[in-house]
Amino acid sequence: MRGSAGRHWLRRVGWLVLLWAGSVATLGVVAWLIRRFMNAAGMTA
Repeated sequence: MRGSAGRHWLRRVGWLVLLWAGSVATLGVVAWLIRRFMNAAGMTA
């Protein structure tokens, strides 16, 4: 019984980490795309 609860907790934490990593990666791609469009429009940092 205890092993099942431990695996359930680990699975929930795994999903949390996966969603967090996916959202960070998505934000990184969006920021990269915005910078590319700004450079193409002649704006530089």
